[in-house]
Amino acid sequence: MEKPAGVDPVGIRSVISSAELADRKGLTIVAGTQMRRISHLVEGMKAIHDGAIGELVGGQCVRLGGGMLTWGQKERQPGWSDMEWQLRRWLFLTWLSGDFIVEMHVHNLDVMNWAFGGPPVQCVGMGGREVRTAPEYGNVFDHFSVEYEYPNGVRVEYMGSQMDGVTPRNDQRLIGTKGRAYTDFGGVVIEGQNATEYAWDQKDPCITQHADQINAIRQGKRLNEGRRVAESSLTSIMGRMSAYTGRAMKFDWAMKASKLDLNPPAYEFGDLEMRPVAVPGKTRLI
Repeated sequence: MEKPAGVDPVGIRSVISSAELADRKGLTIVAGTQMRRISHLVEGMKAIHDGAIGELVGGQCVRLGGGMLTWGQKERQPGWSDMEWQLRRWLFLTWLSGDFIVEMHVHNLDVMNWAFGGPPVQCVGMGGREVRTAPEYGNVFDHFSVEYEYPNGVRVEYMGSQMDGVTPRNDQRLIGTKGRAYTDFGGVVIEGQNATEYAWDQKDPCITQHADQINAIRQGKRLNEGRRVAESSLTSIMGRMSAYTGRAMKFDWAMKASKLDLNPPAYEFGDLEMRPVAVPGKTRLI
């Protein structure tokens, strides 16, 4: 099951129902959040969970990258319906990609959920559309900033963007009572009383995840990551919802009560009005 598992709370609840059904049938679901299978992250996270930096008291998650301005075909062809045009530009339509915080940065937020053993309790976010303002960039934002609160009042600051010309970054930091941990694609560095480093062994986690799934099926092991990827997807979705509306929200509300459903009226080639770009403070929280 590739990430994200959904783009709205209604879709996430459907995925969780499917994951529960898979459990009852003894079926295997592996999630495409492959950072959980990068060797240095696996070793580093085990050390963190074993107390290498003590009790977690804070964190930071940053992913700043290019604007994807050259992605896909930018000019609509005369024979394309609204639906076909949006499908061909899916990366820039919230109903198709979830916006980049959901479509791409779910990987980084999934690492934070991994560290804390589950999703955050609540969040408040902001964001906007400063560079990708042309019509061919649909209705997504190009920058987000979200404060997530995990159990025991622990705050994690997320910052993400898709803009050309900015300083690139892609890393996570965790602060504990006995030290701190820093991780990027190169490795994990633990500082403090139990200082150590873990380097990536260069094994492709995208291949590892499929090997894990095949082995689980062959050996009859129970391996179901459906709920996990759904919860991490909703972590990203609630950050987007908060930034789009300017409203703080709780994870439980998003999971159990939000009625936001971004599905089009019909899955057919034809007319399909594009939803307007969100305006914080004006766009309704649904």
